[in-house]
Amino acid sequence: MKDYTEPILGLGVTQATLDACIDRILSGLGSRAERQVVACLNPHSIVLARRDPVFSMALRDADIVVPDGTGIVFASRILGGAIRERITGSDIFREVNLHMNRRGGYRCFFLGSTYKNLERIRDKFSRQYPNVEIAGMYSPPFKPDFDENDTRDMVAAINAARPDVLWVGMSAPKQEKWIYLNRRRLDAALIAAVGAVFDFYVGTVKRAPRWFLEHGLEWLPRLIQEPRRLWRRNLVSTPLFLSLVLHEKRSRFR
Repeated sequence: MKDYTEPILGLGVTQATLDACIDRILSGLGSRAERQVVACLNPHSIVLARRDPVFSMALRDADIVVPDGTGIVFASRILGGAIRERITGSDIFREVNLHMNRRGGYRCFFLGSTYKNLERIRDKFSRQYPNVEIAGMYSPPFKPDFDENDTRDMVAAINAARPDVLWVGMSAPKQEKWIYLNRRRLDAALIAAVGAVFDFYVGTVKRAPRWFLEHGLEWLPRLIQEPRRLWRRNLVSTPLFLSLVLHEKRSRFR
């Protein structure tokens, strides 16, 4: 999939459609040795990565980086790229689970969120995807950084369950950095950093109505729901991202 990427401010983002991404992901589900990693990129992530070298390396190390943000699609158009489709973590979560449910015999693990939310996920997931086994769930400590004891416990729980798919639902850049630093210790064929998808899935955080999604304004209802957490992302990172994209465009035409 890295053969079909284009640079957005120095980070490679897939040009593939959702269907092509899912085909690539599914083709690797049978091989634990490869430990395929999927990451989701938005303008805020790019701004953070420019001042966080480990986060930047984590995004570069991922096998598939999807344009999870209208701003990424917009930037590609400005820079003359070929990305035309936004692909969200929710899209990846839905399509991979649908496939596993149709085929049967797959196991998944949920890492992140609270135990209360994880139990809500277990209840809904078991009804919606009855042919996919939930091999395990783990709510890590809520702290800025994990120490080695935290990581050892997390890795041990995951590897004891031997899931085909590890869904990681922590905030960025924590989840991407943790996956990058521990990728080769994890016994899973697919490791996907899907951020707020856990909350979306059980309705803890409401996704925007379809009109907002279709017009690139999903951020607005979310900002209203969670102003303290998201104001910096939308009111600081997004304008900075746009200025960086415009600067890049001017630089290319000098």
